[in-house]
Amino acid sequence: MLRIISSALNQELFFSIANHSMTVVGTDAAYNKPFRTTVLMIGPGQTFNVLVTADQPQGLYYMAARAYESAVNAPFDNTTTTAILEYRSTRRSNQNRSRPVLPALPAFNDTATATAFTARIRGLTQVKVFTEVDVNLYLIVGLGLINCTNPNSPRCQGPNGTRFTASMNNVSFELPRTTSLMQAYYERIPGVFTTDFPPVPPVQFDYTGNVPRGLWTPSRGTKLYKVKYGSRMQIVMQDTSIVTTEEHPMHVHGFHFFVVGSGFGNFNPATDPLKFNLVDPPVRNTVGTPPGGWVAIRFVADNPGNVL
Repeated sequence: MLRIISSALNQELFFSIANHSMTVVGTDAAYNKPFRTTVLMIGPGQTFNVLVTADQPQGLYYMAARAYESAVNAPFDNTTTTAILEYRSTRRSNQNRSRPVLPALPAFNDTATATAFTARIRGLTQVKVFTEVDVNLYLIVGLGLINCTNPNSPRCQGPNGTRFTASMNNVSFELPRTTSLMQAYYERIPGVFTTDFPPVPPVQFDYTGNVPRGLWTPSRGTKLYKVKYGSRMQIVMQDTSIVTTEEHPMHVHGFHFFVVGSGFGNFNPATDPLKFNLVDPPVRNTVGTPPGGWVAIRFVADNPGNVL
């Protein structure tokens, strides 16, 4: 058994072992229905437990990973990282040690393979998903541009000396500098955060279409959205085409969640929920928004003090 952990910050990776298949039995420390594959697509912070049978001729076999680049025309490190799976008999006989076999990895922009792999992950059916939702959040996530006070800074690599910034519902999070969010909440310290984070996009537009340039600049703030303990949560995270569409890894701190649905284009609240998988959805703690698409998750807010 191998436990494959992605320590990447921003890049999804294709992973494969030359001439060997893998049986995926766990995702993010949760069991799933086992399935066999020759390639994984793993995002930042995600983990997979896989079973590999050492049934090939003695020799050396590369384990290799390369970037899945979901953003169109965005620069990235298009290199391949490797490790070697070595059969003990090869070490004893000193045969074939100079010629490790390299696996065939998908193309760096192979969204079809990435999507097909993710769609094969199914949870265990004895874990039931709630059908009634107490809090429903719709978050548009993606890139934006803000002006730089020092345009020559290495951080200011956007167009015309601007800086790329991430945002949700057009708010770019500012980390408190002197007091933590938890301390400010429990000790009732004012001025550290506000509770007016919008539960839906403040401005509605064609999120995956041609976005007007005036919507590229998010506001900045430390905004939270409070929910009651035990609330049954549904969050739909929608990618946008601001700057470019891209697969964004999303993590809910302190929780596992059900991934009940995903798709490309703009989420349709009237028709898309009818296709949600409430029977055997995968259980994850980190999920990627499809590039130019959306993903829906559900969980119970029963871990006080945690934030998305």
